[in-house]
Amino acid sequence: MTSRSGFISFVGRPNVGKSTLMNALIGEKIAITSSKPQTTRKTIRGIVTRDEGQLIIVDTPGLHRPRTLLGERLNALVETTLGDVDVIGMCLPADEAIGKGDLFILEQLARYPRAKVVAIVTKTDRVSSAAVLNKLAEVGELRNWTLVVPLSAMTADGLDEFFDAIIPIMPESLHLYPDDSVSDESVENRIPEIVREAVLEELSDELPHSLAVTLMDIVRENGRTKVFVTLIVERDSQKGIIIGHRGSMLRLIGERSRPQIEALLGTTIYLDLHVTIAKDWQRDPKALGKLGF
Repeated sequence: MTSRSGFISFVGRPNVGKSTLMNALIGEKIAITSSKPQTTRKTIRGIVTRDEGQLIIVDTPGLHRPRTLLGERLNALVETTLGDVDVIGMCLPADEAIGKGDLFILEQLARYPRAKVVAIVTKTDRVSSAAVLNKLAEVGELRNWTLVVPLSAMTADGLDEFFDAIIPIMPESLHLYPDDSVSDESVENRIPEIVREAVLEELSDELPHSLAVTLMDIVRENGRTKVFVTLIVERDSQKGIIIGHRGSMLRLIGERSRPQIEALLGTTIYLDLHVTIAKDWQRDPKALGKLGF
């Protein structure tokens, strides 16, 4: 049997389920998920290996019209990534109308002629079978896709069929990663993302774009593991929101994120969360550089 391996990246409007789909295909949570736009801020690789081949899923920030220097740099990161992958999968939810954001992304896809482009009709569990068929027909008219496939990341319906459809259009290649790998993302990179996800879930719409999180240190001594994480915001008022009355919100954030970090490290931890202010960091080239953007 000829082995095939290659890279695929998902694109689509905010909240169409790109990171959720990646996690579902891998069978493990690699990318953080949130209902907030622009949750993903860097490329994360997840790896699915089966006898037929290996699929490397590259999760990227969403394509959008940038309003800050951070937004411009995230778009540049997406452009670089999409220029290198073998397949681009555009996610279009079965339960939502095709809108201006979808058409904007469709226009951008013409800039990546190297990749084969497939349409992925997501969230099929939310509508009837007839509605899925209608959406597939509607999506099929948008452009000349290599494939159009329906699936639900939440119920796993269609995930195996998706893998089976994608592998044959990947290049012939030996596996690019060890068969037992699920990601090349380091523990040091995953910890601040876990904390940022906890903040986004606890604080709804107040802070999604103004928040950055960085891991300061992991200290192992006397049989204890201490993890030091700094949360960075742009204004005093935002710092107060994250800390909460008498530290109540910061405790909630710690309670939400600590179990995931412990599972990642394989040990109980003491989690130290510190909040600091970096005024307008999204627009400051020096601050963005320090944060890795």
